[in-house]
Amino acid sequence: MAVDPLTFFHASSSPAHQLTCARTYVAEVAPERAAAIPGTPSPASRLRVAYLSADFRRHATAHLTAGLFEEHDRARFDVSAISYGPDDRSEMRDRLKAAFERFEDVSHLTDEDVVKLIRQLDIQVLVDLGGFTAFARPKILARRAAPIQVNYLGFPGTMGASYIDYVMADRIVIPEGEQKYYAEKVIYLPDSYQATDGRRPPLPNGPTRSDVGLADDAFVYCAFNRTSKITPPLFDAWMRLLTKTAGSVLWLLDGDPVARENLKREAVARGIAAERIVFAPHVPTDEHLARHQLADLFLDTLPYNAHTTASDALWAGLPVLTCLGTAFAGRVAASLLNAVGLPELVTRSLDEYESLALRIAHDSELRTALKSKLATHRSTWPLFDTVGMTRHVEKALDEMWRRHCAGEAPASFAV
Repeated sequence: MAVDPLTFFHASSSPAHQLTCARTYVAEVAPERAAAIPGTPSPASRLRVAYLSADFRRHATAHLTAGLFEEHDRARFDVSAISYGPDDRSEMRDRLKAAFERFEDVSHLTDEDVVKLIRQLDIQVLVDLGGFTAFARPKILARRAAPIQVNYLGFPGTMGASYIDYVMADRIVIPEGEQKYYAEKVIYLPDSYQATDGRRPPLPNGPTRSDVGLADDAFVYCAFNRTSKITPPLFDAWMRLLTKTAGSVLWLLDGDPVARENLKREAVARGIAAERIVFAPHVPTDEHLARHQLADLFLDTLPYNAHTTASDALWAGLPVLTCLGTAFAGRVAASLLNAVGLPELVTRSLDEYESLALRIAHDSELRTALKSKLATHRSTWPLFDTVGMTRHVEKALDEMWRRHCAGEAPASFAV
């Protein structure tokens, strides 16, 4: 049985090994079944683009992309959603339905019927937002549903498949010298590859520290990533930070009672009292964003960084400290920090990460300066410029289709 590539990201920081894993997996799970797409490509009056996803609902991918879909230039792009995930009847679902010209719920259809629908719609560029994430249906792509097929956003790595033409990235998450580890051709977007929603409403009034079980005088290290991203070497570093920062606590998301007990036990084994690990229960998104303001510093994970979680923290005004990894999944927070003008929070080793965290914890003026800089840059730097991001994506879509119409094979390019 081939290893699921998404799970492999948590264990491997080698792009070469990730490519081997993806190729092995895709050959077993979704081998190419492509039939030739009839017809001669010609420039259409509007480019017909479809986004394929299980996550058009209350989900991280939707929170990132809703603004992108809304900002597409309708005069030049005919944009559809192909949704094969559940309908959660949320406000986000309604917002997404309104953002597209057509919203096709194909959750009840077979892969073959979805392919037929995409071809009936004459979709020219199919953007897959799922890759090998939960509920993904790569067999739709394996049948070559559209002339151009693109891996974007939801899956931070190569899909290892001959039928995926491009991956949208940036020069931090995929350095030019590492293109050979991607089955896709690489499109380099300027700034960060990650779409964000600049239309998020202002944060509501947050809780007080005592409301969430934090002491008013504590230094709060926050790490709101999934617990599956916490590795032993990283946890060792976090426990050393607690040891060296008097009155500090580590604030984690509470998702799994087994993980909660394991983490407390491991803290005690490293000489840290269990009560210094504080768990934040699941709450609605706006409340979750608001409570970020109670923390002092967000600690990123490695080899699998915070992705949406990092942009959430930055949006909420909380500085994120990261360590630059060696594969896409471990380089995302560095991409985000560069796009919001805080490259000084990107470290190159766990030792450097630990020492910078301590410096920030012990220097209140530095903390204030970082938060002030982030507050200013949030509205002026590219990370949360949804309109600018949409124009970059549109240039990429146009160039992919131009190459196809000219009879050129897919090739890497920069926008």
